Amino acid sequence: MAFETIRRGRERLIALLLTTPDPVLDEVASLGIVTEEEYEALEKLAEPRERIRRLLIKIQRKGERGCEQFLECLQSLFPDFPPDLQPPGRRYVTQTNDAENPEGGTSSEKNGQENLEAAIASRKNELENPESSVMHGVNDLEYQDGRPSSGDIDPTNPEDAMCSEKNDPEKPEESEKPEAVPSSGKGPATPNSATFLVKNRPENPETALPLKNDPGSAEGARASKKDATAVSLERADFEGSGNIHSCGEEGRTAAIKGNVEDGVTPDSDVSMSESRAETSGVAMSVERCGAETPGHAASLDRSGDEAPETSPNKVHGGRRGALKTVLSKLRLRKFRIGKLRLRDLLEISPESLKDWTPHVLGDLPWHFLRKLMALNGTARSTSLGQGTSDEDTSEDEEGGVSGDVFSLRKDKSRATLHPLDVLCAVLLCSDSFLQQEILFKMSMCQFALPLLLPALDTPRCTLMLWAMRDIVRKWRPHSLAESRGFREESLVLTAMPTISFVRLGSCSFSKSKLLNEVLSPSQQHHNFFIHQDMESGNVPREIADGLVEISWYFPAGRENLDLFPEPVAVTNLRGDIESHWLQFSFLTEVSSAVFILTESISERQYALLSSLQGSATKYYFILNSQAGKAKEMLGRLNKLAPLLDMKKSQLLVKEQSNNSAELVKRLRSTLQGIMSSSPKSMSVRDMAVTARELGIQVDEDDGECWTSLEHVQEITSEIHDVAKYKTEMLRLQGDLWKNLAKVEKELCRMKGQRDVPPEDYRSQLRERWLELRRQQNQCDLTSGMVKFISGIGQLCPAEKHHFLKWMKFHLDHIARGNLSRLRAEYKEKCCALGGDTQQLAELDKIISASSLGVEHFMRELGQFYEAECSMVKERNLGNIQRQFVRLPGIAADLMLEGFPMELIDGDASNIPLQWVTDVLMELHAKLGGRSRMVVITVLGVQSTGKSTLLNTMFGLQFAVSSGRCTRGAFMSLIKVAGNFQQDLGCDFILVIDTEGLKAPELAKLEDSYEHDNELATLVIGLSDITIVNMAMENATEMKDVLQIVVHAFLRMEEIGHKPNCQFVHQNVSDVSAHEQNMRDRKHLLEQLDEMTKAAARMEKQSREMKFSDIMDYDPEKHSWYIPGLWHGVPPMAPVNMGYSESVCELKKYLLEFMRHRSPRRAPKDIPQFIEWVGSLWNAVKHENFIFSFRNSLVAEAYTQLSVMYAEWEWDFRKEIHLWMSKTETTIQNQSPDDLSPDTFEKLRLEIHQMLDSGEQKMLQSLQSYFESGAGNLHLVEKYREDFHQSVTFLRHELESYLLCKSEEAIRIQKGRSKIDQLQTRYMKTIEGKVDGLLRDCRERDKALKPNELEREFAKMWKETLAELPLESLPLRQIHKDIHYQLRKDLENRGSLVKQMLHKAQNLLTYQTKPFCMRKEYLDLAWYKAAVEFITQQCRHELEEFTKSLVEECRRYVGQKVHSQGDYDQTYCRELLWMINESLQQKVAGKICTSASFEVDLKLHILGEAASAFQKMHEAFLKKNDPQRRLEELRPQYFSTFRDLYYEKDACQKRAFDFCDRCLKPALWDYMKKRLGIEIVDDFLSSGESMEYGSRSFFQFTVQKKLLEEMDFNNYVKYISNYEEFVKSWIQRRLFDHCRETGGLRELEKAVLATIMKKVRDALESSEHKDALTVSEFLDHFCQAMCKELVLSKDNLEVILFKNTASVRQFSLDIKTFLAQVEDGILSEWEELSGEMVFTQLQFKPQDEIFKRVFGCGKQCPFCKVPCEAGGSDHKEHFASVHRPQGLGRYRDEISKRLTYSLCSSDVVSSMLFKNLHTAFQWHPYKDYRQFYPTWRIQPDPSVSASDYWKFIFTKFNHHFAKEYNAEPADLPIEWKKITKEQALQSIREAFNME
Repeated sequence: MAFETIRRGRERLIALLLTTPDPVLDEVASLGIVTEEEYEALEKLAEPRERIRRLLIKIQRKGERGCEQFLECLQSLFPDFPPDLQPPGRRYVTQTNDAENPEGGTSSEKNGQENLEAAIASRKNELENPESSVMHGVNDLEYQDGRPSSGDIDPTNPEDAMCSEKNDPEKPEESEKPEAVPSSGKGPATPNSATFLVKNRPENPETALPLKNDPGSAEGARASKKDATAVSLERADFEGSGNIHSCGEEGRTAAIKGNVEDGVTPDSDVSMSESRAETSGVAMSVERCGAETPGHAASLDRSGDEAPETSPNKVHGGRRGALKTVLSKLRLRKFRIGKLRLRDLLEISPESLKDWTPHVLGDLPWHFLRKLMALNGTARSTSLGQGTSDEDTSEDEEGGVSGDVFSLRKDKSRATLHPLDVLCAVLLCSDSFLQQEILFKMSMCQFALPLLLPALDTPRCTLMLWAMRDIVRKWRPHSLAESRGFREESLVLTAMPTISFVRLGSCSFSKSKLLNEVLSPSQQHHNFFIHQDMESGNVPREIADGLVEISWYFPAGRENLDLFPEPVAVTNLRGDIESHWLQFSFLTEVSSAVFILTESISERQYALLSSLQGSATKYYFILNSQAGKAKEMLGRLNKLAPLLDMKKSQLLVKEQSNNSAELVKRLRSTLQGIMSSSPKSMSVRDMAVTARELGIQVDEDDGECWTSLEHVQEITSEIHDVAKYKTEMLRLQGDLWKNLAKVEKELCRMKGQRDVPPEDYRSQLRERWLELRRQQNQCDLTSGMVKFISGIGQLCPAEKHHFLKWMKFHLDHIARGNLSRLRAEYKEKCCALGGDTQQLAELDKIISASSLGVEHFMRELGQFYEAECSMVKERNLGNIQRQFVRLPGIAADLMLEGFPMELIDGDASNIPLQWVTDVLMELHAKLGGRSRMVVITVLGVQSTGKSTLLNTMFGLQFAVSSGRCTRGAFMSLIKVAGNFQQDLGCDFILVIDTEGLKAPELAKLEDSYEHDNELATLVIGLSDITIVNMAMENATEMKDVLQIVVHAFLRMEEIGHKPNCQFVHQNVSDVSAHEQNMRDRKHLLEQLDEMTKAAARMEKQSREMKFSDIMDYDPEKHSWYIPGLWHGVPPMAPVNMGYSESVCELKKYLLEFMRHRSPRRAPKDIPQFIEWVGSLWNAVKHENFIFSFRNSLVAEAYTQLSVMYAEWEWDFRKEIHLWMSKTETTIQNQSPDDLSPDTFEKLRLEIHQMLDSGEQKMLQSLQSYFESGAGNLHLVEKYREDFHQSVTFLRHELESYLLCKSEEAIRIQKGRSKIDQLQTRYMKTIEGKVDGLLRDCRERDKALKPNELEREFAKMWKETLAELPLESLPLRQIHKDIHYQLRKDLENRGSLVKQMLHKAQNLLTYQTKPFCMRKEYLDLAWYKAAVEFITQQCRHELEEFTKSLVEECRRYVGQKVHSQGDYDQTYCRELLWMINESLQQKVAGKICTSASFEVDLKLHILGEAASAFQKMHEAFLKKNDPQRRLEELRPQYFSTFRDLYYEKDACQKRAFDFCDRCLKPALWDYMKKRLGIEIVDDFLSSGESMEYGSRSFFQFTVQKKLLEEMDFNNYVKYISNYEEFVKSWIQRRLFDHCRETGGLRELEKAVLATIMKKVRDALESSEHKDALTVSEFLDHFCQAMCKELVLSKDNLEVILFKNTASVRQFSLDIKTFLAQVEDGILSEWEELSGEMVFTQLQFKPQDEIFKRVFGCGKQCPFCKVPCEAGGSDHKEHFASVHRPQGLGRYRDEISKRLTYSLCSSDVVSSMLFKNLHTAFQWHPYKDYRQFYPTWRIQPDPSVSASDYWKFIFTKFNHHFAKEYNAEPADLPIEWKKITKEQALQSIREAFNME
């Protein structure tokens, strides 16, 4: 047991591990035995023993398997690892090997036993006896289909142990002494280690180099000793030191030379370590550089001395140390285990706005990745910003130390890292999908790609097959040049010759630079490979040695420009082949030719090259000729020539006299020769087979990748013919889905309606839609879909990601093959058939259907889901039976992973709304509701690089390959970093990529322009920022696109949505473009203005508009000029640096724009985005977008604005009513002298000031509300002006009210003044008589008894009244005055009217007669055939008009009567003006009436008014009769007289009289004025206030209540007499509210308590005014309360008569009675019923609430539904739900049946209408605004939107017919299926009450 082994051998293990603690820790971390957190914790421990002790404890806690892995790791690290501590499964194997190889396998004691001769002999033996090379475990390495075998595994076999899933596949094996056998017969076997390479796959397979302790060499003898230097060197290397150790002076010279020549450049084929200890051709790679150093290799200095030896295990540990050091420098250590993912990289963070210049080494990986994602050619640069290096010392400091002004700077190359080190480190720390993206972007930039990654934290190097899978290239071989065809294929599947370039020993010129020159055309040089003369290219490599890079050359089909006629791959090995023999062996296997660069060939190197004998690969040598060595070198080459079958042409020499151009020319010629000799071709996928045979790891060989591939192959193996497969396997998205899309659009457009009634046609379409959904739902899942669902639903996340990638690769590959074949066929038929377009059209259709991608499978899932949902909604399927309920969650997960999701299906031009909604809601839930998004979209002509632009800008993965142009629209989610969300104002950016406008395949369709308009409208409507992408080559197309875009922006402006627009002009490379195009921009703006005007006309907009009216567009800021994507001619052109930089600049601008925009406008979250998608799509499906758009977010924002406006309006009205109440009271308290002529002018001025203040306050509230950032206010920006106008309208309304009321109050008060003066004179007379009687009675001898006293007073009173000249006001005959006014009004109307007036009866007789319509009232002479239908319509219209006018006049008369004043002639004149104004409007409205109608109507209205005014006049006379008023005062005078006679203290009595006769009536009147206002305030602040907050809320409340009650009579009142219904409804609700809450009594107490407090305060203040008499005291009191109370002057005079009471006592007595007065008033109010209370109120609460909810009172001209628009002066009327027109009395002209069509359906149908307003001529409903321009009738957003009224019509069909004297409607069967619950739900949705 491994656990027991560790427990027993703990102390021995600690002692062993203390020798090299760091490599051990690195190894166990890299193999995943300990976690990254555990690794970091152990590293922090300073004491090595403590570190090792805790490591062992952690290992033991991981269980038996963890202990086994740990012991296996130690066995590989320590060659002399004690056998008794080895894992139990390994001990037998090790002992056996030792027995077979007594010389020992890898121990340091045996290192010197092999020699060069043995190696050569071994190679010969292999060639002569290939059978003898078979090894025990060879079968384990034979793979089927190029994959590792997954057969039975023998745990005792070391090879099996390595390959077993139970063992780490990267774990290094213990080296054993190999036999000289070939590697499966392939590749050059390296001396002494051929078997080792294949069988045991060591971490250092390159151990098969000539052994250093070769007894045949002089150097070997000297090198056999071990000294302290070796230990020192090893320790330093293990610690990853960056210092160059001393190797002697010559060694240092060699190192420097190596640096200069080739060893430390990006092209350098010698590592830094090699450069410091290099022999002639034999080099040692030190661990820190990550080179794969053979354990037996020697490192010799120039003098022949050997460097100290290094064992392979120590080299491996050193390599890990170097890697650790590099990762630490780059700050990537945390990503060694938790890999960096693509979505982490794409996250939008504050760094996205910053400059990408790296300042410290830790910035380099991010600089590389960001630049690469942006396709920037400088991505590989690793230069740091000046003065920012970690290790730099400033020159000033250096100069200061040396004291010299000038000095040579020391080499600072170590301040940064080699670009290839950064690349290797980044790839190592990236997951496989990010690796794919990195290589894909590198390929676009034409960078050489890593083919073999060095063994860094793995025992073997890795072939990057998976990482290259995403790369697709297009080229035109010369064989297709004439036909102008091309090939397009995945790079890893394309077979082509491979030419490899390697280096042997040192070389003074750069191999990589040479390759760049060879592959670059003369006019377009490009650095495919990094070399020493590039930026940072001279920095020594630390971990990149052993890297094999690959680049390709693809021809463009131009013989004079192409370097090679066919594609060719070129590989480049970094480092010396001696140090990297495994990579070299691989290259010899896969290459057609290998070019070896060298400057000299030593004997040792010769022996090594000799081992290549028998290889099928051609070997070429490129020599850099050096004097003194040439002869020796040529001699060895001549000896090699027969062994390697070399010819003279296979040697290229760079003469010192020639420059590199000559060599490049010769090399190209040689390569062309190789290409023309039919070399072997091999794809990268084929290379993987060879790699596996050689023990090289392939990145695809992991369980997740292969499991996913198996799932994919099960699907794709069935795909042969794409079109056929889609028909058979993806059945739901074929004709079924396309027909569904057509039916959905037809439901909105009704183009095929013909003579079918709209609602019947809609029912038919609805049934057709359901039938199609049923057919979809009946389809079973096909085998392909079952497998696909299994792949995305059951695999783990990593496998799912691999699955989708494999699907993409395979489907793209299949689609490319199909398209290629079909295009060729199309080309042939074009030539053969000529004019036969039918066959070509069929083929064209097949080509269009040949696109197949993952989106098609996802689309099929969406259709299955939608079909199921529709069945559930129709109750044909229960929730428990649902199969696909999990699918939206799966799709949401994919969106989170960065996969684009289809928003618009481009094939059917439709949105699967339910699917999209549920997927996004699942996404919203997964994000925990934090889903605020900014939406960016792109629009433009097809194939102008829209997808590439987005991919470059945001690193996305929208499809851009040939034949896969984007169809429809796709959306992709980008996360915003947490620390940037507040700044940017969102959590995500949603990017939408769209299909191109003006697509050629759609151009021939009639509605292609409309299709483009729909798409543009939808995406612009969804976006916050729209990028309009234009290619500058085609001005005509650009103009067309602009026209489409302008249409869309105009539509958005109409619905209150203004996205930002950025115009991107692509393919403009001139640096002066922006300046040069200033005139063009001005011209463009002029064009846009013209287009805007044209678009406004097309959208039926009457106002004159410019482009700046519909969006905020600044030509200078919002225009971008971007160079073309490619720098040169593809396929060999890299991405243009200017393109990358410009796109990055645009991205930064967009992010900055979002930052500055975020405080002003809240972004949409997912639910809001879904609402926009639904409403925009519904509107787009209608022909008239602007009048079809309906959005709940807009509705909600509008409703909230209406509610707020209603609150502001009530506050304003309340202030006005309170002021008017006080003003009236003040006027009533003034004497005639105070009411001077300028009193009214003063009031007018005060009124204007108050109204100005109130108006400004409301406008400020409106402004503040719009600036508050409340939800979606920008959507109702266009209504701001309406509400602004409503404020002005309200001000004028209130001004008119105040002036009239003030003028009337003054007139009434002046009218009373004459009566009051007379009354005062009479009272003075009576008081004199009372005073005389008092004196007379007192002078009598005998005191009078009370009854005698009363008789005396009565006698005096009677005599006095008889003496007074009592003048009563004259009684007027009001009806005569009104009749006179009427005659005067009609005096100019002709003799007929005069005769009618002459015959008219007394006006008072008309009050009892109802006004009845007569036939002669209608003048139909203007219509030739006055048919009954027309007569009925006109009669009904006139009846409605008359009823409305009579009601209006009654209200006016009632208001005047309620004022309790006297009649005034102006009242009659006002009435006549109202009648004339209404008649004038009605005549203009096309109702022609006869003169008799006008006369009779005026007689009827004025007759009613005359009677009311007569009663009013008589009541005024009665109230103000002098005798009556005096008689009312008689008891008080007698009481005063009696008290004076008996000399009683009457102070208390008079105080009571004051309270009872003066104060109490005044307080009662105050209550009548104020209580109504308080009732409204209370009602609006109660829980029911929301129901009356806006007209929409009110309509919902009423209709819901009506539905609950289901009373037909209520519905008739609601429909036919809406105003009366609403008033009675509100009054009833007010009564109910007061009764239920009991709040009325509380309000009464509150109002009375308020005024009583003022009374007490006034009494207190009057008492302290130093009043000497009661008269003065009461004067002060009246003055204090003059604005609140009107005290009776008559009663006051009596109380003051002979009142000599003390002021203080009188005041105290009054206060005593106040509580009694208060209780009395409250008890009297309580005695009144709720209804009676409301009749007492001067301010009617029901009228105020009515104004609030009734609005303008306009009704739909067709169905009579009331307008719901907010404010009081809006431009357009609208309603949320329209009714069947039969409910508005419309009937069929012939059958007399009530019509059931909905005007909301009719306005999109082909139906016609005629009525009074059309002069009974037929007109299309679509053009209804010609006659009703102020009405906006929106189509129903869904079929069920009008279910409420359909349900009511169905229930009461016969009732309505009887009521309207018509026949019942013949309603559609569908209507009868609607339930009460569905009816209620429909109004919930319509009024946004969800």
